[in-house]
Amino acid sequence: MEEKLLNSSSDRTEEYLSLLNQFGKKLNAYVFSLVKDVALGEDILQETRLLMWQNFDQYTSNTNFLAWARKMAFHQILSHRRKVKRKPSCLTDEIINSISEDIASFDDDQRQAALSQCLNKLSETHRKIISLRYYDNLEITAIAEIIKRPEGGIYRVLSRIRTNLNKCIQHNISGGIVS
Repeated sequence: MEEKLLNSSSDRTEEYLSLLNQFGKKLNAYVFSLVKDVALGEDILQETRLLMWQNFDQYTSNTNFLAWARKMAFHQILSHRRKVKRKPSCLTDEIINSISEDIASFDDDQRQAALSQCLNKLSETHRKIISLRYYDNLEITAIAEIIKRPEGGIYRVLSRIRTNLNKCIQHNISGGIVS
């Protein structure tokens, strides 16, 4: 029985290392697109890899490892930002990347580029709402107070923005606009 546990543990270790090797560069790119400071990015990556290993028993084999890893990294970044209480003053790459996880599975560079282009087409108010919701991670109630609109209106606006972003992304990709 003890040998079976060792083999199982060894298999999971190999699976983790194999997946980390396969998706490590994409995870690094994701973190460094959100964190411009190289030393801080390295620290966050180290913390993320440790957290991923500690929680690898929660990962289901043959599912989207990169999405799972990005989620862990994103929460590490948010945790760090809360500690230093830094907020962006405008729509940045950080916000674009954090939004991308909620809208759809944007694993490829083409979808990321399309999302970036589509976000740039939004009005300033819509970008502010997106920023408050997806970067600052505020609840609808708080956004409604800041924007001075009813909660129901914020829900409807967010729904329309997401729908329009999805349509824009599909149009850009299918039309070959984004390379």
